[in-house]
Amino acid sequence: MPEIQLGRHTVRSHGVKVARAHMHDWLILLLLVVIEVVLNIIEPFHRFVGKDMMTDLSYPLKDNTVPFWAVPIVAILLPFVIILVYYFVRRDVYDLHHAILGLLFSVLITGVITDAIKDAVGRPRPDFFWRCFPDGKGVFDPVTSNVMCTGLKSVIKEGHKSFPSGHTSWSFAGLTFLSWYMSGKIRAFDRRGHVAKLCLVFLPLLVAALVGISRVDDYWHHWQDVFAGGLLGLTVASFCYLQFFPPPYDIDGWGPHAYFQMLAESQSGVQSSNNINHLAVQQAELQSVYIDAQRGMEIARFNNRDTRPMLEGSGN
Repeated sequence: MPEIQLGRHTVRSHGVKVARAHMHDWLILLLLVVIEVVLNIIEPFHRFVGKDMMTDLSYPLKDNTVPFWAVPIVAILLPFVIILVYYFVRRDVYDLHHAILGLLFSVLITGVITDAIKDAVGRPRPDFFWRCFPDGKGVFDPVTSNVMCTGLKSVIKEGHKSFPSGHTSWSFAGLTFLSWYMSGKIRAFDRRGHVAKLCLVFLPLLVAALVGISRVDDYWHHWQDVFAGGLLGLTVASFCYLQFFPPPYDIDGWGPHAYFQMLAESQSGVQSSNNINHLAVQQAELQSVYIDAQRGMEIARFNNRDTRPMLEGSGN
């Protein structure tokens, strides 16, 4: 389908209409935000940690290479800026709205699943020993041999949230969606063999991978945590993108489903209007023919009436 009607559907002209049509989706997003907050408040499962398990949990307690506040910037703000730039180029509110909606769904669904698994599994982080025993002196239950932590409760609570990696899942959710989005806009799979397009598509995924690697380097996560988080974000983002956009290799991969649906409805409306007008013209023509025929019959009857007296007179 060709790119037509560029610049005719802007935020000012159609923004409210599009947002109202997806009001329930925005309400679901708010519900996901509430669930995410609750999952971060509740206490995670405290898994048994014995003395013999501390060998793999005694890595040094380090600061984050990628701080917590930087994750939303990488996963949400960066893709949002690129989506906004594309809107100023194309001026299509359908693309802007559905791209933002898909991005937020990708990140929030991933976040809810990630934190739900974190709370349910309660896997200790690689630096759990120093969270549990800040003074370096381990204290264990004489009967069960389970740890008896002496550290801060908030630090210990965070120490039971290793699996899966939230930094990684959030980053892959937002940046995978961005990769899908960019591949559709630049037509990366147009079969012309431009490798530079693929480099642009893989660049966000590289950033997400580096975020995941930093989590292992900082001893905040095991490698399995990072792998699971990356796979989770990648999967959720792919489903969310394909919910709102055709695949990038599709002939219509440059725009959202809603845009083409709107075009189809408008074209069908014009076609039905033309059909109605055509039928009206046909009915008018038939009515005109019927009236002309009726008039002709009346004239013929009148002429017959006029000629009858003449014929009778001539016969006499």
